[in-house]
Amino acid sequence: MAAYDGSHPQGWQQPQQPPPGAAPGRGLAIAALVLGILACVLFWTVVGGVLLGLLAVILGIVAAVRARRGRAGGRGMAITGVVLGLLGLIASALIIALGVSILNSDSAQTFKECMKDANSQDDRRDCEKKFKKEFEKDWDREVGN
Repeated sequence: MAAYDGSHPQGWQQPQQPPPGAAPGRGLAIAALVLGILACVLFWTVVGGVLLGLLAVILGIVAAVRARRGRAGGRGMAITGVVLGLLGLIASALIIALGVSILNSDSAQTFKECMKDANSQDDRRDCEKKFKKEFEKDWDREVGN
């Protein structure tokens, strides 16, 4: 009888497993997290808040689905990226709405007309002062002061 040498019978192999400590791919989750952070920091810009926020949400959802199915890691990072991306999107939408509201206000229309009719630098300064007063009055009325 031959001694057992620790080898396996021919045709059978042990299943391949990742080396200890190696996690499945987390690239999309990391990208979603980074884009979400950037969206929150740059929410005051259209590109920062809207574009980066939207990309963070999309990549985060894809990464979270892959992590749930076991094909990738970083589910927590992916979810955090989605949340931060949404916060950036919401903050940017509020800034855009505020800007549109200001530009469409009666004060802004009066300012545009005044600047169009201004012939000198002094006339332009007078328009700016008038706009500032009207804008503050409109803003106080809107806020309820």
